[in-house]
Amino acid sequence: MQQRTQERGAEGDSGEIPAEWLAEFEAAARRSLRARFRYAFIKTYKPVLDDEPFRAFDTTADYRRWCEEALPVWLGYGRV
Repeated sequence: MQQRTQERGAEGDSGEIPAEWLAEFEAAARRSLRARFRYAFIKTYKPVLDDEPFRAFDTTADYRRWCEEALPVWLGYGRV
């Protein structure tokens, strides 16, 4: 861990990893893989997308058009 701290310091930050962060990382590293997966993903409701179990489109163009017309901009599915 000391080596990583020194490498980070070379990148321009203070090089210090807060003790609280290290303690949280070490606690997470001791958890089982099952527990890590359980807590790794947070379910967030996405308006319109989560309202139907699935959707099918004939073409990618149809899908993109639907995204632009039906989804809120903040979800990020529109064209840039």
